Amino acid sequence: MSTIFGVPVDAAYYLVSGFTGILTPVAGGLAAVAAIIAVTMAVRIMLMPLSLRALREQAIAARLAPELAALRQRYAKQPERLQSEMSALYRREGTSMFAGITPLLIQWPFLSVMYLLFRSSRVAGKVNTLLTHDLAGVPLGTHWLSGAGPASAHGAVFAGLFVLLAGLCWLASRLARLTAARATGATGGTGAAGGTGAAATPSGTGAAGAVAKMLPYLTVVIAAFAPLAAGIYLLTSLAWSLVERAFFLRRSRGVREPALTP
Repeated sequence: MSTIFGVPVDAAYYLVSGFTGILTPVAGGLAAVAAIIAVTMAVRIMLMPLSLRALREQAIAARLAPELAALRQRYAKQPERLQSEMSALYRREGTSMFAGITPLLIQWPFLSVMYLLFRSSRVAGKVNTLLTHDLAGVPLGTHWLSGAGPASAHGAVFAGLFVLLAGLCWLASRLARLTAARATGATGGTGAAGGTGAAATPSGTGAAGAVAKMLPYLTVVIAAFAPLAAGIYLLTSLAWSLVERAFFLRRSRGVREPALTP
């Protein structure tokens, strides 16, 4: 493989193949799937310090939401002044408007490696034997649209993957709201803009807020165009993210968790 991902893909191939061989006596035909899950968890464990830091920064962003809303209202007709005031606020709190996206950006290379690994017929100068493995009869290297159609067994496997991903995305959104509610509630519940703390979210308002709400569901779209193996990576990574967020909520201090409405 001649791309910049050549060496990482080769390394991933030996790693996943090694785990597959080790897990075969226990997992049988699902050994490759189990190996992908194991490798994904190993990646997320390495990234865990960054992930927890990102969650802390997201909580700070939620706490600052009322002040940011007040600044937007005060300097609505002065965009340069607004940007300056917002930057000063972020600096004072030791965060930035892009807080929380670092783990997502770091994960992209890993996802790209997994994508290439299961799209390459040859890896490290050898035939890619991982392509011979499957999940419920669906090869791990195939795409959703490359099968016999949505009504086939191939389509059913991908449909199950999409449903699981969408459910985890929905749960992630609810936990994000809970994190924001706890962060704003811990500061007294009322911001400078006159809104309640529980109503504030770190996603902003207007178009930016709408994009932020839809962003988690892009995982489902990515899975629709990625090999099944990459979809399994995404599913495992998202599930791990939920565990991390739940862990962060349990550790965080503040007022009792407020009830969320659907």
